[in-house]
Amino acid sequence: MKGYSASGVLKAVVKGRGGVSVSHSKNTENCKIVRMPAPEKVVLPMQQHIGAPCEPVVKVGDEVKVGQLIGDTDKFVSAPIYASVSGKVTAIGDVKLANGSMSKAVTIESDGEMTMYEGIEPPKVENAADLIKAVRASGLVGLGGAGFPTHVKLALMPNENIDTLIINAAECEPYITVDYRECMENSANVIKGVATLKKYLGFKRAVIAVEDNKPQAIELLNKQIKELAGGDKDISIMALVSKYPQGAEKVMIQSVTGRKVPPGKLPSDVGCVLMNVASVAFIQRYLETGKPLISRSVTVDGSAIHTPKNVRVPIGTSLSDIIDFCGGFKAEPFKIISGGPMMGAAVVGTDIPLLKQNNAILAFAEGTFKVKPERDCIRCGRCAQVCPMSLMPTLIVRYSKAKDVAKLNEAGTMVCMECGSCSYVCPAGLPLVQHMRLAKSVIREAGAKK
Repeated sequence: MKGYSASGVLKAVVKGRGGVSVSHSKNTENCKIVRMPAPEKVVLPMQQHIGAPCEPVVKVGDEVKVGQLIGDTDKFVSAPIYASVSGKVTAIGDVKLANGSMSKAVTIESDGEMTMYEGIEPPKVENAADLIKAVRASGLVGLGGAGFPTHVKLALMPNENIDTLIINAAECEPYITVDYRECMENSANVIKGVATLKKYLGFKRAVIAVEDNKPQAIELLNKQIKELAGGDKDISIMALVSKYPQGAEKVMIQSVTGRKVPPGKLPSDVGCVLMNVASVAFIQRYLETGKPLISRSVTVDGSAIHTPKNVRVPIGTSLSDIIDFCGGFKAEPFKIISGGPMMGAAVVGTDIPLLKQNNAILAFAEGTFKVKPERDCIRCGRCAQVCPMSLMPTLIVRYSKAKDVAKLNEAGTMVCMECGSCSYVCPAGLPLVQHMRLAKSVIREAGAKK
């Protein structure tokens, strides 16, 4: 291990295949998280998670308080939504999200008071069922970007075949530093949250996986294990080689355990549950306070941002309000990205709301990066060399253009995690990730017609 002297830190079991070395550009790593005041209004979409959208349980004209339920559903794969500011419901209607899809949303005009809802209280947890129920009630979805309802993931427990809890603190995307700050500022909640999950859900061991370029986080978390978890030898820190996409679910599981998640299978099929570090810390806070998911931390950075920061933001705040809190733009933005530069989504404006799963807002001035002109493929094979899933992207592109569904399935198209490593190294500047998404849509459309 390099750069630190922490004792008892594990090394990766397996060095993952492929991946790329990217410039991390962690400009905000030493910027403590600052809390943003209540905006004038928030727009809370009912679709902030994978699964069924919620339905509003409030109406226009209602007065609401912070932490009050405003959207829910009886569908299992979903998560309730709560008011992130106090004020009046002024509209319920469709809004456009960062990915271009439409969602019903509740608009709340803030009264500036941030008055807490009186019904908030810590949940009573005595067993696994109580814990899962509490996590569902908290409104938690994966805070690392996927947005999968956390209670659904944990409902797989208790299962005697699932033995390992992995906490993802790798944060391998460039620019984003909110998970690192979570480790540095809320390490006690991280460790206590791990211990709580281990206690009630019966994991035999828990591993907090951190890239080895974060030595301070590794040492602090290791120290907290000894102090807060009673030196539990079944809770450990693992230092992973700093390489993108080290934080991807299947890549991390293989690095930590040596187990491969087969195509079409879930982490639970190989005895693992993987959670984002901020999600685990939030669970502990919720159990202690009963305050549901109404805000999240987000990194605001890029060459067009006046003052890059890590900010705690009420969910539903517009990107424009968040950017204004960071001093606005110091240059005309050429590209604005919701999420990281490798897997985030470019947005056409800043009037969209921040969702539960958004962890970064990046804005870049023109000329920040050299954009490769798109040319013909030279058959160099670099895309296949760096693919962590051992795919051949150019072959998949060929089958996609031919709409050959059988060949696309044979080539493993649906296994692609869209990490962008192939596009990053392509000397021809081909938009391979976009081609992979098109290839997946060809398969889905063919399935829908059957």
